[in-house]
Amino acid sequence: MITLKNQSTGLVKQCPTGYSWTTFLFGIFVPLIRGDIKWAAILFLISLFTALCTAGFGALFVGPIFAYFYNKIFIKSMIEKGYSYSDEATKSYLIQNSIVCAEPTPSLNLSNAPQKTNLSDN
Repeated sequence: MITLKNQSTGLVKQCPTGYSWTTFLFGIFVPLIRGDIKWAAILFLISLFTALCTAGFGALFVGPIFAYFYNKIFIKSMIEKGYSYSDEATKSYLIQNSIVCAEPTPSLNLSNAPQKTNLSDN
């Protein structure tokens, strides 16, 4: 579980990490309860399409596969909404799991360095 904080409102949210067992067990209801309407609709449409193509059997596989990715998707959507890490443990988790990129290191300012020119003999 990681903690994200909205920089503009100060609201703090706990976000689960890893495999989403709640999504595995309760399916579409988890994104609905979290207020993630977009992913609830996507999960519903994928399940519906898979069920129609496989006479209902394929929809059994959508939930376990989606549960593997959903917590990471939810964290990314929270970051897009203005949330950021609230502590160093959360920051290191986000970087290690490639959810956010590490902060770039300051580069050298080479604007005052002499410019190389390519002069050809004519």
